[in-house]
Amino acid sequence: MEIGALIANEKLDYLIFFWDPLESLPHDVDVKALLRIAVLYNVPTACNRATADLIISSPLFQSEGYRPKKEQAKK
Repeated sequence: MEIGALIANEKLDYLIFFWDPLESLPHDVDVKALLRIAVLYNVPTACNRATADLIISSPLFQSEGYRPKKEQAKK
């Protein structure tokens, strides 16, 4: 859950997390929790090579001043 803590403390700009969707993961609950936190904090997330390439090659992520907008908690 160290990665989740980095996301919650806004110290992670994007998440690239490769996993095999055809394999059963013994830590499936942890993977789902990590992806949930990334969505909650509006962290751009890639789970495949094509999306990772888009994130890495984006001019927005090469800019020092860019920060994704954080979502407001819905009440």
